[in-house]
Amino acid sequence: MKLYLAGPDVFRQDALAWAEEARQLCRAAGHTALIPLDGVETTAPGIFHANIDLIRLADAVLANLNPFRGCEPDSGTCVEVGFALALGKPVIAYLSIDETTTARVARVSGTDLEIRNGRPVDQDGLYVEDFGLLLNLMLAVPTKIVVGGLSEALRALSGVKLPT
Repeated sequence: MKLYLAGPDVFRQDALAWAEEARQLCRAAGHTALIPLDGVETTAPGIFHANIDLIRLADAVLANLNPFRGCEPDSGTCVEVGFALALGKPVIAYLSIDETTTARVARVSGTDLEIRNGRPVDQDGLYVEDFGLLLNLMLAVPTKIVVGGLSEALRALSGVKLPT
C-alpha cells in the first residue's frame, strides 16, 4: 500500500533522519511511504497542493496526532486527516500516551479541571469535551486510534478495509 504519513514530524530538527527511518519501517512492512518532505515545493500554496496530491495517491493515511504546541494535534495534520476521510480513505491515528482528552488538558495545564454544571472546565473557563475519548470526537470516531508510534500504526493496518 501507499501510505501518506501525516503529522508534525516534518517540523523536527531531525526531520530528514525521521523520514528515512519512517520509509524503512514502511518498506519492512511491505508498504511505500508518501512523506510531505519528499516534495520540491517551497511556497505555502505549493506545499499545500503537493500534500493534497500525495493524500489522493495514498491508499491510507497514518497520522501522528500527538499534542503539538499545546494539548491538541497539529492543525495541518487535522486538515490532512479530514481530507483523507472525505475521500473515503482509512486513517490510522497514533498517540504516544493512552489518556483521555480531559486528562491531557489537565496535564498540559498543570491544574485539576474545575467542574461546572457537571462538566469539566479548562483554565480559560471553556468546557472540555468529555466522552472518555483519546481525542476530540471528530477525530476519535472516524479514525482507528492506536497507542504507540508509527510501528504500532503499521501493525494496525492489517485489519483495515481499503476502499475499492
